[in-house]
Amino acid sequence: MTNNPFNRGADSASIERLGMDAGLRAHMLRIYNYMGLGVAITGLIAWLIGENPALYAPFFNEVTRKISILGYVAMFAPLVFMLFMGAVSQRSSASTLQGMFWLFCALMGVSMFSVFIIFTGASIANTFFVSAGMFAATSLSGYTTKADLTKFGSFLMMAVIGLIIASIVNIFLNSTMMQFIISGVGVLVFVGLTAYDTQRIKDSYSESYGAESNDKLAILSALQLYLNFVNLFQYMLQFMGSRRN
Repeated sequence: MTNNPFNRGADSASIERLGMDAGLRAHMLRIYNYMGLGVAITGLIAWLIGENPALYAPFFNEVTRKISILGYVAMFAPLVFMLFMGAVSQRSSASTLQGMFWLFCALMGVSMFSVFIIFTGASIANTFFVSAGMFAATSLSGYTTKADLTKFGSFLMMAVIGLIIASIVNIFLNSTMMQFIISGVGVLVFVGLTAYDTQRIKDSYSESYGAESNDKLAILSALQLYLNFVNLFQYMLQFMGSRRN
């Protein structure tokens, strides 16, 4: 039997591809683990505050059933911190960035305490599992699809900005119909963003970046998917959540 140099080249390419696939799978698993733990931290803190009047009293007036000024500060604190995190991410180490990610998830938990005051525990759980199923299916679709989703990126980001502006306006208008429309659009937007971001994260990975850079990339990618899931959950809650009496 003679050695075929073309076969050796094919074998080498196959081995290299297998190594790439293994590295990518490990990278994606690390991202989903970060994201899952971040969601757990957020949920635990939100539940602890929402179930303890002594903890939520500074943020929520139980007599008037209105959020206080401090409560609104808590609501917008994660957004400010996320912008700060993005600004310093390039010059921060992976361990520092990871610490900031856990802190951000904790701040999100503080900002979401009212979920456990407004909605019943059963409806929160049901909404969570439905949202998790939607997220998993959409993320898998984004990972496996051969279609190029990058063309939707600009449109989706414009839609997110529109949702933020509309939500801020509706804080003052307090319109039920407007909230219903915002929630419906929000579900569609963050389902689309989940598929788009998953494909983008998959395509951005490279073993040549090195361990430190890929660790930072995993944390920032986990943050993006985390935000998609949390927003999807909150918008779905407007449809599936049962309010407490």
